Amino acid sequence: MVHNMPRRRFGRTELQMPVFSCGGMRYQYKWQDVEPSEVPAENQENLEATIHRSLELGINHIETARGYGSSEMQLGWVLPKLDRSKIILQTKIAPMDAPKFRETFEKSMSYLKVDHIDLFAFHGVNTNELLDQVLEPGGCLSVVREYQKQGRIRSIGFSTHAPCDVITRACATGEFDYVNLHWYWINQLNWEAVQEATRQDMGVFIISPSDKGGRLYDPPQRLVDICDPLTPMAFNNLFCLSHPEIHTLSIGAARPSDFDAHIAALPEYYNAAAAIAPVLENLNARLVAFHGAEWMSKWQDGIPKDWEALPGGVHVLEILRLFTFGAPLDLTEWAKSRYNLFGHANHWFPGNSAAEIDVDAIRKACASSPFAHRLPQLLNTIHALYGGAVQKRLSES
Repeated sequence: MVHNMPRRRFGRTELQMPVFSCGGMRYQYKWQDVEPSEVPAENQENLEATIHRSLELGINHIETARGYGSSEMQLGWVLPKLDRSKIILQTKIAPMDAPKFRETFEKSMSYLKVDHIDLFAFHGVNTNELLDQVLEPGGCLSVVREYQKQGRIRSIGFSTHAPCDVITRACATGEFDYVNLHWYWINQLNWEAVQEATRQDMGVFIISPSDKGGRLYDPPQRLVDICDPLTPMAFNNLFCLSHPEIHTLSIGAARPSDFDAHIAALPEYYNAAAAIAPVLENLNARLVAFHGAEWMSKWQDGIPKDWEALPGGVHVLEILRLFTFGAPLDLTEWAKSRYNLFGHANHWFPGNSAAEIDVDAIRKACASSPFAHRLPQLLNTIHALYGGAVQKRLSES
């Protein structure tokens, strides 16, 4: 194991967390449970090589979920061969009623072949209703507390794609030791939730900073040029890690080499703020040149954060975010991949696109926006730019 991997205290869990984590949603064979005999030998060999490479680099936080198909089962074939005391293991289970939750947890444990989980998370706490289901007396949180007393679970958290107010509310309950959430340069909307997590002394794990953060493994040339001498991926990593409130970034490795581009950012780790400063200046200059200073300072103002309250459930705030960052930086494929999830990914990516809008109703609902007069036309323009074939979440593809 590489011993110079930077580590951060993961909130009140007191774990010394590597600044990169090995996410387990891309190296498994299938997104569904399969019979062990169906897993090709070469797929398992690749998974094990990926885990070994992760540990060699000092990335000893291995993260998976019951919802990741064969991931838990395949990890269970390699974990018994490793020094369990040196691994931080995390799995996640979606909120459900207590009896079903017990059954599902036992399935995870049997697949993983371990006697305890260091970090357990409720997976996809994306709405107030799902949060309430977790918290209700006698519900799945009560079951997890039982397991915690038995030593089968060490620390309890939640993963989320929720709006900021839901995440903030969940953190403020004081029931959770850590949170997995989205926050990176092109999506800073959840900063208030990060701050609440910090007040609660929670660990903060960033989900998918390279994929949802702009598909930075395949960046457009314009973004490459602006970020030079850093790569876009290195810039985004350093941007996140320049904030002490952030503790670890997920690397969804599909193969051993997928760690390399992230590790390349580490020479600038202790100089992150200075390293990213000129890149931030160039990025902001590009955004202002494209949109104008007023747009960049006020594009969020007056836009209701509750998409359900908007006519037709059009998720105006998220649509504007995709355009604000996607158009000037040539992040077209990223913006299209996100935009075409609208209406097809339930609470994981909620709301509707601007395919059909009531012009007067949208203008009225967003009347507090300084751009209310031009929003309907702008939404039509964005739909023309990014609308296309229906996209599915990775777990459904």
